[in-house]
Formats: sequence, C-alpha cells, structure tokens
Amino acid sequence: MWLELDGEGALHRQAYRALRSAILAGRLGAGSRLPSSRGLARELGIARNTAIAACEQLVAEGYAVTRHGAGTFVAERLPETAARAPRARAPRRRVRLSSHGERLRRAAPRGGLSWNPPRAQLPYDFRYGEPAYPDLPYATWCRLLARHARRATRRDLDYGPPGGAPELREALAGYLARARGVDCEPAQVLVVQGSQQAIDLSARLLLDPGDGAVIEDPHYPALRLALAAAGAEIVALPVDGEGLPVERLPERGARLACVTPSHQFPTGAVMPLARRLALLAWARDADAFVLEDDYDSEFRYDGRPLESLQGLDRDERVLYVGTMSKVLFPSLRIGYLVVPEPLVDVFLAAKAVADTGSAGLEQRALAELIADGSFERHLRRARSRHGARRRALVEAIGEHLGDAVEVTGANAGLHVVLWVRGAPAERAAELRQRAADFGVGVYSVRPFYRRAPGRAGLLLGYGSLDLDAIREGVRRLASAIEASLRPRR
Repeated sequence: MWLELDGEGALHRQAYRALRSAILAGRLGAGSRLPSSRGLARELGIARNTAIAACEQLVAEGYAVTRHGAGTFVAERLPETAARAPRARAPRRRVRLSSHGERLRRAAPRGGLSWNPPRAQLPYDFRYGEPAYPDLPYATWCRLLARHARRATRRDLDYGPPGGAPELREALAGYLARARGVDCEPAQVLVVQGSQQAIDLSARLLLDPGDGAVIEDPHYPALRLALAAAGAEIVALPVDGEGLPVERLPERGARLACVTPSHQFPTGAVMPLARRLALLAWARDADAFVLEDDYDSEFRYDGRPLESLQGLDRDERVLYVGTMSKVLFPSLRIGYLVVPEPLVDVFLAAKAVADTGSAGLEQRALAELIADGSFERHLRRARSRHGARRRALVEAIGEHLGDAVEVTGANAGLHVVLWVRGAPAERAAELRQRAADFGVGVYSVRPFYRRAPGRAGLLLGYGSLDLDAIREGVRRLASAIEASLRPRR
C-alpha cells in the first residue's frame, strides 16, 4: 500500500495521519488488516517503536482494533466524528486524444463496453451467445492443459510467435478445410484474442478515414464500433431473407464489406450460392475486401451447409473470422483470422504490435484437442444436443404461440428471433418487461439495428437451457405476450 509522511511534526503522528487518511479514503477498507509494525517501519523508513505508537493511536481513537495473535485491523464502524478525507482533484479538462481516440470516444457508449447483455437473473433466461457449459469436454480439456503445463519447456513458457503456436495454426487449417471448405495454408491462419481482435485488425489495416465500409443491418454492434474507430464511412444495408442485398452494394468508394453469410446475425438468414458469387465478383471489381464472420457455422441442423466464401474466393479478397467462444467457452479467448497470402506479413506485424502472442499452453492444448479428434467428437455431440434444444424450442413456440409470432433463424446457430405479429418495434421493451414478470428473460433485437425494424422482435438464445426449461419458458412467454397484447378496456 502507498503511504507517505507529510513532514509535519513528530514521526509517529505523521505515520498515524498517513494510515488514518488511507482508512478515510477507503484504500484500507473496513475489516482489512493494517501493515505489521515491521512492515510499516520498513515502508516509511521509521523505527518500529514509532510505527507501533502510530497504530496504538489509531486503536485508541477507534479507527482500528487489535485481535490477539492475528494483528491490527480497520474497525468495522469508524468513529462518528470521522469525516471522509476529501481527495484533491485538479479541475476537469478535456483530454486531447488522437483522431482515432476521438472517433472511439464519440462512438463508444458511456460507462464502458460489454459485448454480452446483462443477465436477466430470472428462472428461464433465454440469454443469447452463451454456450452449454455442461456439454463441454471439460475433463478432456483439463487433462490436456495439465499435461502441457507439466511438460512445458523454457521455450513453451517464453513469448510465442504473434501469429500463434505453429501446431495450432496447422490444426486449425486442417479443421477448417474439412468442416468449412476453407482453402488456406497454416501460415495464413492467425490466432487472435477472439473474433473482435480479428475485426479490429482488419479495420485498422484495410481502411483509411473516409473509406466506405458496408455492414448488414441488423449487425453485431462491436463491429460497427471498430469500423467507426477506424474512421470508416459506414453504409448499413438492410438484409432480406437471403442476407446482404449484393445488388445494392456501392460500385466505388467501399473498401470492405462485412457479412455473416452462413447465419446472419441476428436474423438467421443464409446467403445462397448465387449471391455469394456475386459478392465475390463485386469485391474483385471494386478492389475491395470481404470480412466473413463465420461465428457459429458449426451448428447447422437442416441441410448441408454452403461452402464458406473464403473457399469460393479465387481472387484473394476474403478474410475469414472464427472463434472458439461458442464451441468451447468465451474466456478461452482464442479466435482465428484467415487472411489472403499477400496480407500475411502486414497482419503478423500488426498482431505483434497489438500484443506479444496469445496464451501458449492453451493454444497447444487446443491443437492437441483438434489433432486427436476430440474437438470434432465434441462438436458432433454438441450439434446433436443443440438440435434437440432447437426442436424443443420450435415445437413449444408452435404449441403455445402459433400464428401470433413468426420465427426466423431456426435452421442454424444457437438462437432464434421471435417476431411478434401486430406489435410495433417500440412494444419490445414492454414485452420484455412483461416476460420478466412471468420469470422469463428475453432480449430485444432493436440494439442490433441502425434503423428500427418495423415490428417487435425478441432474440431467444437456447444453448444454455435444458429441454424442460425451454418448454416451460416458452409456455410462460406465451402467457406474457398474450397479457401484453390483450386489448385494454
């Protein structure tokens, strides 16, 4: 703890005032242990008896209490005469930032950023973006992580290459080729701190201030923030039932188009092959790039998934983004970015500037999880279990809500959007509150739109709920919607 003598009067009074100020300012909270007399003497450069005298004065005035054999602690209740020491502050002034910092300050919401919605703290919480933690291969993961920790050499514990552990880049290249038709060499795979870092790197390296960047509307808000911070002129094109309307892309001026073609977020639209090929042709002709966010392509339930845009690309225009947050767990903070071969060196340099590499032990454990087949076995089990959750959800919606709603996005992913017929977009907040009154947590789609949709939409994630909870949650949600839409007398 930082303590400083004020230079006025006897040393034991100076030490006493330093401790008292720390208590009143909250740096030493109620019940926390004071430094030992030896430690206090060493830190302040005073005699131990002087430190003891200071602590005894605190005890005498009620700021501290002694516990036999344990030490001296801040009193749980301070003397009534104690006043919080005011903290001297310089007059607040506006801090001058770089142009990038100013753009970020304007675009970022007050109070900081959080990519997850706050938990509803309700019995039936259809919170989206959360994996099914009980389904994780936790025992296998712990065994692999422990093995790599036990066997770690000095090289393993040193800084790793900015692009990621070579064995993980090789394992990911093989997995993506098998699962998504991605055509790349391991050197083109960059291991990043989740998909958000991949988006930020792409925006900073491909866009100058004033360059056009096309996004889907609705979209992931953190994508828009990264593009705004880069100074892009953002063009938000409303999606239809097949995703981004390629025919409305600007012929010139746009340097980047950001899409979620395999399961549009959050509507769930899937971009057909003809539109994918048209998007690639646009990128070639406009001298632009496409950022393909394949955030949950592992979970598709109806039909064979379409080949990734990256696998169709013959002009080195697609940057492919994926993450382990949905298939394993978010705190792992491992994602991947597949870049065209001409961009590899500059992306590696930018990654090295941003950080000094991702966590090495976790990378090597994940590489083994993929290489020995455990990862894809986990995906098959997870796909089956999520498919059962999806069926339970859709069946319950049909049984309890019927024609009162329209469901989109149910053929893939871990969420659906429930469009409430006859309810304008501004009713979504009321519907959420009424659902909460029935013990159900649901989430409006409005925050994902730049322009408000024409009707109320609720986003329901089902990945972390069991079948009984899904059925009961939908039954209660139906009662809540019925009560909210009932004509008022």
